[in-house]
Amino acid sequence: MASNSFYKNIKMINWYPPYIGAGIKLKKVNQDKTRMEVELRKTWFNKNLFGTHFGGSLYAMCDPFYVFIVHNYLGKGYVVWDKSADIKFIKPATGRVSAIFEISQEKLLQLKREVDNTGKHTVFFDAKITDEDNEVVAKVRKEIYMRKKS
Repeated sequence: MASNSFYKNIKMINWYPPYIGAGIKLKKVNQDKTRMEVELRKTWFNKNLFGTHFGGSLYAMCDPFYVFIVHNYLGKGYVVWDKSADIKFIKPATGRVSAIFEISQEKLLQLKREVDNTGKHTVFFDAKITDEDNEVVAKVRKEIYMRKKS
């Protein structure tokens, strides 16, 4: 696994101004940084005309975390980018919501082998945003692009 000082202080993302304004918080990160739990609390900054979570805030809480996990694993010799994203709103989100982003060590090793063998690779990851009753309020699909640096 790669060693990068940014990932030693990953929770610093909680000080990222758009995340502060949107009410997004990285709550937990496991030791090997392959699992991240994110929370979004509804505030007057992130509610829409109907009193529910603004859809952009729901997506923003999911934006960087799969890239963070893959990039941390692959390290500085690789480029990792979001290639595409899709969000499906299932039901209105009115209270605190959360999402878990996790990639197994086995999957990360498989991705590294694929990139090392072919030079580049794309992969899809899916996540669910759930409410306080653990009901799904949205589903997110992220396409991640990886390649070896030249």
